[in-house]
Amino acid sequence: MRSWHRCLREYGIEPAGPRRNLIIDPQALRERQQGMGELLPIARAEMESLYEQIAGSSFAVILSDTLGAVLSTITDPALQREFRQAGLSVGALWDERNEGTNGIGTCLAEGMPVTVHREEHFRGYNLSLSCSAAPILDPHGTVIAVLDASTANSNDSRLIQRHTMALVNMSASLISRWNFIHEFDHAWILRFHSRAEFVGLLHEALVAIDGTGRILAINESALLQLGCASRAMVVGQPIGRFFQFDFATLEQRAHSDPSAIWPVRDLAHGRRFFAIVRAPLRPGSDGLLAAPFAPAAASAEVEVRRAKGDAHVGEDPVMHRNMSFARQLFAKQVPILLQGATGTGKEAFAKSLHCGCLWSDKPFVTVNCAAIPENLIESELFGYTRGAFTGAVREGRVGKIQQSSGGTLFLDEIGDMPLMLQTRLLRVIEEREVQPVGSDHAIPVNLHVISATHRDIRKMVQNGEFREDLYYRLNGMTLQLPLLRERSDIAELIRALLQEENPQQEIEIADDAYRRLLEYDWPGNVRQLRNALRTASALCRDGIIRLANLPQEILDCEARTPAAPRVPDDPAGTVPIAPAESLPGAALREAECAALIRELERMHWNISRTAQALGVSRNTLYRKMHKHRIVLGQ
Repeated sequence: MRSWHRCLREYGIEPAGPRRNLIIDPQALRERQQGMGELLPIARAEMESLYEQIAGSSFAVILSDTLGAVLSTITDPALQREFRQAGLSVGALWDERNEGTNGIGTCLAEGMPVTVHREEHFRGYNLSLSCSAAPILDPHGTVIAVLDASTANSNDSRLIQRHTMALVNMSASLISRWNFIHEFDHAWILRFHSRAEFVGLLHEALVAIDGTGRILAINESALLQLGCASRAMVVGQPIGRFFQFDFATLEQRAHSDPSAIWPVRDLAHGRRFFAIVRAPLRPGSDGLLAAPFAPAAASAEVEVRRAKGDAHVGEDPVMHRNMSFARQLFAKQVPILLQGATGTGKEAFAKSLHCGCLWSDKPFVTVNCAAIPENLIESELFGYTRGAFTGAVREGRVGKIQQSSGGTLFLDEIGDMPLMLQTRLLRVIEEREVQPVGSDHAIPVNLHVISATHRDIRKMVQNGEFREDLYYRLNGMTLQLPLLRERSDIAELIRALLQEENPQQEIEIADDAYRRLLEYDWPGNVRQLRNALRTASALCRDGIIRLANLPQEILDCEARTPAAPRVPDDPAGTVPIAPAESLPGAALREAECAALIRELERMHWNISRTAQALGVSRNTLYRKMHKHRIVLGQ
């Protein structure tokens, strides 16, 4: 109603007037795109993720600036003409003054997420559209862009639009969150939530603090959780005014154990939160910050991964080391070879690597060398010209290699590529040009290659099954991805994958089901875990996954109970734990393990009471028990 009132009284728009989509000139468009800076490629990566979630629903994903100018779009290639005719193209102006009530313009006018469904549009020629838009905010709560998903599908319903609105709002929040952390990479960042498992995820609270302990900025979640009506109540105040700790404690935490979550309480209401703190990643311009710092680019890389919700990389030290090495080398266009068993997340790792590189706005193209029939793989990789062979598409087809030019080419299961094609691929990589089937002319390509396989390529080279020269071309560095049962972050993966699969619903896991998930051997690795959680989430009726919701193979399998020595203060040997020598930092781990066991025994192995006594969540307690391989007493 407010929007229609503005259209009538302020703008004097005639609802039945002729179409007049305004387009800004190319130079002005380039200037506006450049004005977005590093935010544009980050937003583009999130747009691609959003589009994948709603692909097949005839949607266009759109990014506009604060004047309503469309800066970037992703649409179904088959529908590009239709969206162009509707005015949803790069350079078009969609502010309310020009287009009346619409998703982008009304979101800008109201400063909040909005859905404008068909007849709610003010201009008659826009009545076929359904639009969901959400603002992207800077760290001070000001709208800096709008993310929108629009469709002209006549079968679109309000129910579908509500689902789309939730996805758009989540994607806009992810971009805003990355922008906050990136803009304050020179400051201390306090991250907290009332639930420990949500720290580091989308809904966490963020507070930026300068070198004197005063608050520089605060995000919407922090305002909500602290119960503050406005940023003016918080910004400029010392952090000690809101929490039961001072800036010196925050510094000490950031330096001694930056990844450890610790319980904190606010002063106003005595509510408990769980927090971590990050030290500055570069010096501040005021010279106040003297903390150790890393290159600013590293911050962007880490936050790209987190903003993309990359649950597969997780918090496991081996995976973190792999990603750190891979980012440094891939940034210099060194080819990466990923080795690991089926389901360990090789493609997800490659996508995360792509999203963190300078060409993340370019295509990520996957070729599964094991899935394409041998007689088709050549045309799939290199493309073909018109009339190249019987059954070919009349106008020819661009190959996967050419499609990936400037972006990333991911060659999955490279060990299954036929020897004859290995020779052609080697020539393409060396000469940086591709020759389509049936063509006499080579086409230059800009290649960034990631390969993956579950096979032992070195052994294949020795047996003459894989070209040695191609192996060394693809193997700038080989990274081995661990099996899921070898990772230390299974509890975190479960929580992250659950949230990824159920972004609009909070799913809990009953104690016995959670134990079974932690103790299961996971022969299918991350892929099996994801499928198990997806199945269980679909079967549970009240938002709680129980044993009966888990796949039968998990219920039928015996839990892992590795042999272990006795605890010193447990002469009866009733509580099995992991051998101390198998754990890094043996003395410290032994002490923590013994303390956990003592507290569990004191609470008669009641998980809820033990977690409450220790001041941690049940999920955190289960994670620590899994780390020490503590099995619940009988």
